[in-house]
Amino acid sequence: MTDAALTLAYLADYPAHVPQVARWLHDQFGYLSPNSTLEKRLARLRANLNRAAVPTVLVALLGDEPVGTASLVAEDMTIRPQLTPWLASVYVTPAHRQRGVGRALVRRVVDEAAALGHTRLWLYTSDDRIRFYQAMGWAITEQVDYRGARMTIMALDLSSA
Repeated sequence: MTDAALTLAYLADYPAHVPQVARWLHDQFGYLSPNSTLEKRLARLRANLNRAAVPTVLVALLGDEPVGTASLVAEDMTIRPQLTPWLASVYVTPAHRQRGVGRALVRRVVDEAAALGHTRLWLYTSDDRIRFYQAMGWAITEQVDYRGARMTIMALDLSSA
């Protein structure tokens, strides 16, 4: 896949893809909110359809096909409400992983946060994705038990990103 083939856009500009993105996120991250439903996730996603703002949702497209998503949100971890903003809900379809889609989505969210004047960006991830983020300059700040899972909180200084 070449960079030219991949388009990163605001999901707000592609509302027909909202149900697919909601399904991905519900299937991938639903274990963190076991009382939530696909319908609730769809409603939250629709409430985040902004451009150049917090919150916002991005979608990665190959032609007309959505292949990934990532979000910039004010809060993503209820036990750390003082930390803001967050890179959240990074997801790439299995067939398009290991092709730079996730990296491109993360870079775009970083750029969005920096353009909005933020100096630091946060994320949390399971252990299997730590190296992915470290390779892009993210640093581990702490490990916590969150909603029944061990998570690593990471930060990126946007002045050096």
